Amino acid sequence: MKKILKTLAFVGMAAMVFSCSGKKSGEAAEVVEVVEERVTLISTAEAVMAEVPQTEVYSSTVEAYAVNNIAPQAGGRIQTIRVDVGSFVGKGQVLAIMDAAQLDQTRLKLINDSTELSRLRSLYEEGGVSKSDYDAVEMAYNVSRRSYNNLAENTYLRSPISGVVTARNYDKGDLYNGQPIFVVQQITPVKLHVGVSESDYTKVKLGNQVEITVDALPGQTFTGKINKIYPTMDPVSHTFVTEILVQNSDRVLRPGMFARVKVEFGINNSVIVPEEAVVKMQGSGQRCVYILQPDNTVTSSLVKLGRHIDGSYEILEGVSEGDIVAAKGSSSLKDGSKVEVSNKQ
Repeated sequence: MKKILKTLAFVGMAAMVFSCSGKKSGEAAEVVEVVEERVTLISTAEAVMAEVPQTEVYSSTVEAYAVNNIAPQAGGRIQTIRVDVGSFVGKGQVLAIMDAAQLDQTRLKLINDSTELSRLRSLYEEGGVSKSDYDAVEMAYNVSRRSYNNLAENTYLRSPISGVVTARNYDKGDLYNGQPIFVVQQITPVKLHVGVSESDYTKVKLGNQVEITVDALPGQTFTGKINKIYPTMDPVSHTFVTEILVQNSDRVLRPGMFARVKVEFGINNSVIVPEEAVVKMQGSGQRCVYILQPDNTVTSSLVKLGRHIDGSYEILEGVSEGDIVAAKGSSSLKDGSKVEVSNKQ
């Protein structure tokens, strides 16, 4: 019983103390919560104007300027093979000879028709034959001549271009069955095709020079020129094809080589900022830059990027010359963030 009384007395005293230290009845107790604002440490850089070379590098493959499949018009046996893979041939050079039996027969008919035409020409001039008879013989001669020329072309197979033999599919004595006997590729000059962005369409001009390097020939640089601009664009990639011509007089460039084509589109005077100042926005492909304000806060600005050069970005839209932008530390910022500037790089 005594223990219970002591406990009740203690509770009463605690209530009196609480009552004395509390506020007046009817007033709600106020709780003040102090939140400390987070400050981000950043370095800054000034957006400056600079000359920015408008250079693009495209990947491509060296191609022969022309490719010819050498084959006769009709089937037949191959009598002679005169060249092999890797042989350099000149325009008009005989590469192979087919069986000439039919050609010999056609030659005899041509000789006979030529003789008959000469005989009738003398008689026609003297009035000994009618014009219709003379015309018939002349037509027969012309047909024989065309047949002979066609057969000769398909018996003595010549290269229509100067180039290198890149394939040979038959041996002497084989019967031609439809596959080309030879493939000849012209490699002086060679050509390359590159897909250029449609935004650069108006900057590409016929005759403009480009710089070319190939992985197979490290340390060497070749000069080409824009030879052809295709008039349509790919609706998916939004690029248009440009043909580059390289003279390749020493024949060191060969079809199939992987190449890089450097194209100059001139020079722009543009605003540039350090690459670390450009931040990719989460959830989108957009980029922004944080611009420092007088009250040591930052404001985000969407930017349109141009070329990337030596650790900096060309800014086409969104930043003005003289703006102070957040550099290091910008990736952790958001619009309106409080910052402390420390330009210790």
